[in-house]
Amino acid sequence: MQTSGTLALLIPAYNAAGFLPRLLGGAASQTRAFDEIWVYDDCSTDDTAGVAAALGAKVFRGDVNRGCSFGKNALTNLTSCEWVHFHDADDELHPEFVERAHVWMKEDAHDVIVFESIERDEKTGAYGEETKHVSALLSEDPVKYTIHTKINAICGLYRRSAFLAAGGFDTDPAVLYNEDVAMHCSLARAGLRFSADPTVLMVYWRREGSMSNANQARCFRAQYQVMLKAKAHDVQMKYRADIAGQLWHVAAASASYLDWENADASARLAFQLAGMPHSQSGLFRALCRLEPSIALRVREWFIRLVKPRYRVGYPGWRLR
Repeated sequence: MQTSGTLALLIPAYNAAGFLPRLLGGAASQTRAFDEIWVYDDCSTDDTAGVAAALGAKVFRGDVNRGCSFGKNALTNLTSCEWVHFHDADDELHPEFVERAHVWMKEDAHDVIVFESIERDEKTGAYGEETKHVSALLSEDPVKYTIHTKINAICGLYRRSAFLAAGGFDTDPAVLYNEDVAMHCSLARAGLRFSADPTVLMVYWRREGSMSNANQARCFRAQYQVMLKAKAHDVQMKYRADIAGQLWHVAAASASYLDWENADASARLAFQLAGMPHSQSGLFRALCRLEPSIALRVREWFIRLVKPRYRVGYPGWRLR
């Protein structure tokens, strides 16, 4: 039975015993308490479950490692709260989050609220860029917005019933590493009502060894799959130019990792949807008329010749 006006913190965790004290400490320091705190232990080999339980969380342990998307869906089905907030075990919450969330939870005009976050370097402690979501654009056309703009799930507040009715997280392995974009695109297509709050309430700790940073090429492969699904659902071709724009970005990014299979597939689909990219040089556009894959290779090898500092392996190169 769902309890109205209540909020659950849902944390997927794998070998996160060293990170949970920071996050759960932040959860315990909220100016207004969460109604429930759940941790999904994804078959960890460390004491994730023990640490979580000792810090006051309810723990559900999977018998097989199935990934964070499965864990988030499982926790959403377990909680009885009306609203849910997902958070990665290695990130952080500001103490005012729950109190601010309740301001939105009193209204019946939204299903998804997106808050702002700020990056922080795990090594140096230095703060980086803040996310900047445009509430007017997000509310006006969530489908278009979620195609163009990544929304991190740790920034979201979700009405549980609407989230579940829309299918929750996509557990297709093909979208792994881009599962947050896949989920928000799916929620938007299902007609959920979005809005944004400009308050910075989350800290995204950036680590060079994190799953996404260590698997950049796979992230772009997953992004191609997400755009492929967006195309399949865009039966009226209303968003074909938007999808194509993202695919050109994926093509260029995959080419930078010499993943020509994904680069070529992305460029060809983009070309089929909307023709040549308008933001590229005249030479690139001319080569696209011959074959998009030729244009990608010429552009990539030119960059490696003239500006090698922008590519993996160059001295001083670091994850962007």
